[in-house]
Order: sequence, then structure tokens, then C-alpha cells
Amino acid sequence: MNLSETPRSAKPLAIAVIILLVIAAAAGVYFFGARFETTPPRITLAPDGAFIGTAPVEITVTDSGAGLKSISVTLTVAGAQTALATEQYASAVKEKKISVALAKLPGVKEGPATLRIVARDASMWRFFRGNEAVLQKDVTIDITPPTLELVADDRYVNFGGVGVIVYKASADTATSGVKIGSYFFPGFQGPVKDHPDLYLALFAHPYNAPAEARARLVATDKAGNSREVPLVYELKNVKYRKSTIALTDSFLQNKVAPLLQDVAARQGTPKEVFVAVNKQLRKVNEDTIATVTRKASPAILWQGAFAQLSNSKVEANFADFRTYTYNGEPTDSAYHLGYDLSVTKRYPVEAANSGVVAYAADLGIYGNAVILDHGLGLFTLYGHLSSIDVKVGDKVEKRQILGKTGETGLAGGDHLHYGVYLDGLAVLPVEWWDAKWIDDNISPKLEGRSGEEIAAAQAKAPRSGVRKRRR
Repeated sequence: MNLSETPRSAKPLAIAVIILLVIAAAAGVYFFGARFETTPPRITLAPDGAFIGTAPVEITVTDSGAGLKSISVTLTVAGAQTALATEQYASAVKEKKISVALAKLPGVKEGPATLRIVARDASMWRFFRGNEAVLQKDVTIDITPPTLELVADDRYVNFGGVGVIVYKASADTATSGVKIGSYFFPGFQGPVKDHPDLYLALFAHPYNAPAEARARLVATDKAGNSREVPLVYELKNVKYRKSTIALTDSFLQNKVAPLLQDVAARQGTPKEVFVAVNKQLRKVNEDTIATVTRKASPAILWQGAFAQLSNSKVEANFADFRTYTYNGEPTDSAYHLGYDLSVTKRYPVEAANSGVVAYAADLGIYGNAVILDHGLGLFTLYGHLSSIDVKVGDKVEKRQILGKTGETGLAGGDHLHYGVYLDGLAVLPVEWWDAKWIDDNISPKLEGRSGEEIAAAQAKAPRSGVRKRRR
């Protein structure tokens, strides 16, 4: 009897049975399909280089199917095998991270080695043995850090200003430079005359770092081994101003609110609108500047002192700490990271020195802006322009016209915002206008003069207002 001949009262029961059988079959396929999946675990290393040193190697093992059941890590050196990690999991896990540090392994020897990682999942495939992944890598063990020799240092550094050092690093060095707090200033090999093996690094004692911050020369090799040498200099205590600026409704409506691309955000209270621009948009703009100014040309592109905008008057200084008020109440604050220079409206803006255009576009609170790369991590920024006459990639000469001053962005009037950046950090601009400062601090090192010769000349400089940096 076929289904069409089934009594009407039995049809719903038959249909229900069929549905249950389909569901059961699907559940079986899902369950046993997952349990018998055939995809092996995935193994990744970080760093994934040809060298292993004292820095930890991070091993990540993942399995998106049945989950991980076991992981083993071994290192074979000169035929002798050492177990670095052996783990078994009672309950399958989707991801496991293991950190392997050779520094904690007694008797480890430098030279060729084989790192082997075996991971097995909890699948019932292969007669319940599961899927296996093997990563085997031939590496070189190197636990000796690179060597460093400071050839010429800087005895005096302005708070927020730049120092210059020359040093020698061993041939196995992969990266080197000066670190202070969270800032890193890379060294560049080649700019020192007649000494292609030497490195030169421009570094800064940041305007927002404590006077006690420690600057260190750091070198790291391909295996991740590092060596540090403390830098000692006398810190000239530059005084930065604090100021209060009262916000008007006109300024908030005509200058601040239009900078917000989110129309809904413009409908907030005056304080909310200002904070959205002064804090949030400023952060986005500063991140853009940092990204641009960390991509430095490895060669020096400038020569001599930098030029202040001709006929200009300084209206605001570097690292002024500004507190903004609205209706007499504090609303927000920010550092002013440059000089405001004014002449007349739409005055031609000149390149402070030769370089290459690294940025030429709108930059939020800075309005239309140009950033020049001068090499070795040094950049200059020109903001609030009414027009831009250059494009990214253009080579420019000192005093070449970049555009005209204006009041774009968060400018309250027609002027030029001029900033100097070193590897993403805003630094004191006035030093670079000073030919004597460059002649005393930078030129001798580019010429290959010894540290003793430079120190003798610097010892004659005034020491008023300096604070000794100690090891």
C-alpha cells in the first residue's frame, strides 16, 4: 500500500515520522561530520624568522573543527633533542598559545638547530587518532646580543628639543636607535662623512615626558637579542607657557562645528561639539601626522639652518598648554604643537628647507596642510593654508613656495601653523632656525668629528638653567 492509500488519519503520523527521520539523519551527519572532520590544526610562529634568540617565540595553534587534543614542541641541537613543551587537553580547545624562551633553557648552544611542533586534534578521523599538523623549521640559535659603541653624544638637550648621537653597531644589528618612554628614534647608517659604517640618530627629550625620563641607545639583532647603553646629557629646562582661550558661539558655529563630518554630532551641546573636534578629531589628525612622519628618507635632504617664514611674527609658541573655556567654565585642553606665524592675508608660504613633499591635503583641525620630509626622521608641517601649490613626491628647495596662508581648519584668523616633527613626535622648532645650534650640535657629527672634540666645544656653552641627567 502506497502513501496515497494510507488512511487519512494515519497520514499526519507518517509525515511526522518522516520529518523526525530527516532531522535525525541531519543531526547524525552534523555530529559525526564534526567528529570525523579531516582538517588538521594550524600552527603559526611569531616572529617567524630564521634566527632564535633570548626573546620569546610565540607559538599559536588553532583548530576550528573538533578542537585541539595535544601539542608538543621540541628543539634539536647537534643531534640532542630537548622537549620545550608537552601539553595534553582533557577537553578539546580551539586555540592555544605557547611561549618558548631559550633564555630559560639551561646549556643551550649557539648554532644550527631544528624546531619541531606537532599538534593533534580531537577528531575521530584516522581510526580515532585525529588529524596531525607538523611544523618543522631549521633555525640558527643566536643568544649573543649585538655590540654598541657610542662615538659622539650630545651633552646638552633642550626639554622638548633634539639631541644627536653617532654610534657603531655590530654587523648583526637589525634595528637600532634611541628609546625614551614610548618613543623610538631610529638610527641611520651612512650620513657621517668618510665613515659609512657609523650610525647617526636624531632623538628628542619629549615635551610631554618627565625630566627624569631615561634615554637609551638600543640595538636588536635578527634573533631578537637586545643591548642597551644609557645616554647621559644635561637637560635645559625650557619653560612652556600655559594660556586660557575663551570660546565664542560664533567660533563654535562657524569654525568648529563644520569640521565634524557627522551631521548628527553637530547637533550636540557647544561643549560636546568642541570636545568632539578638539579631542577626537585632533587625535585622528595627530595619528595621521605620526604615520606620515615615521616614514623617513634614510638620507639627509636638508642643508644648514631652517628658515622662518619671511617677515613673519610669532603669535603662539610650541607646547603651549591651552585651556579652553565656554561661558567661563573650562571645556577642554590641548598642547599647541608648533608656532603660529603671521604676516598678511594669503601670504606665500615658503619651505623652511629642502626636502620632499610627504603630504599635501586637508588635515582636519590643521586645514589644508603640507608636510615635508627632510630626511633622517625630520619633517616640517605647514597648516591652515588657503591653497596648496605642491603635490606628494615633489622635490622642493629652501624658500620654494608651497602655497598661501589662510584660516582653514581650526584657525581663528589668517596665519601659518608651522611644526617640526621627528619620527612622529612634535619637537621644538626654534632650534632648527638657529644656525649656531646646528653648527654646534649637528654639523660636527655629520663631518665625523670625535666625541672629545665636540665635547670640548660644547663645554664652552652657557650652562644656566640646565638639569644634569644621571645614569
